[in-house]
Amino acid sequence: MAAPPGGAALAAAKRIAERVLWGRVAAQRRLEAGKGVGGGRPAPTAVPPTAVLQDTATWRAAVAEAKRLRLPLHRDLPKNWDALGAVGAVLSLADDGSRTAKVMDAGSARYSPVLPWLRLYGLGSLPGSLLGINLEFGRVVTRDGVVFRHGDVTDTGLPDAHLDAITCMSVIEHGVPLEAFVRESARILRPGGVLVVSTDYDESPPDTTGKQIYGSPVHIFSPSEVGELVTLADRYELDLVGELDDAALRHPERPVHWKRVDLDYTFILLTFRKR
Repeated sequence: MAAPPGGAALAAAKRIAERVLWGRVAAQRRLEAGKGVGGGRPAPTAVPPTAVLQDTATWRAAVAEAKRLRLPLHRDLPKNWDALGAVGAVLSLADDGSRTAKVMDAGSARYSPVLPWLRLYGLGSLPGSLLGINLEFGRVVTRDGVVFRHGDVTDTGLPDAHLDAITCMSVIEHGVPLEAFVRESARILRPGGVLVVSTDYDESPPDTTGKQIYGSPVHIFSPSEVGELVTLADRYELDLVGELDDAALRHPERPVHWKRVDLDYTFILLTFRKR
């Protein structure tokens, strides 16, 4: 059997983080239900549906909002920025307030925050309405009503127009065939449904020659590649929510540091709506 990405020690740490996270979510939901608190949690507003992470102060503001909203933080603190934007986009654009939206996290990790946060907002009460898929998953695992199963983001096996929203956080930079992913996402989204994607980005990407992670070359998207992705999405009837002009694509800092590959860059969050 092949070693897990990042090695056995990292895999064990992720399993521990996963169990701690979902234990907290289940306990917090019960506590908030008893106090009538959960349903009154306001939707996140700090991060627009489409944006570039500008600087350290911006992700720190997102962390502060997540804390105010009683949402368990991702240990890699800048990742709370795009997670908060994704959850805000799902709640404001894909759910009608009934908290019955069907959402898939594509390329999911069971310790990442999007699905736990959506669960704390009351989504996932309908069986199978919160789903995480990843090629690395083996047997089906359920955490507080959220289903995690083996699945390919380019060939999910889901019916046409099945989902209200898809999130895909820090995945597409790891060698995902973009056209196949966008085509499949458009197929399984209902009209009006949303696709929220985040990825590593830099207005002038650093040299990644010879750097590999999780079995694929490290890739940081450039402005031109982001433009190509937006054009590709439009071809499959996915309209960008918000604007990304030249000024919006610039950033005064590189507020993200990836220690394992010794690179500094930033994140971009893109939200699309199905026509």
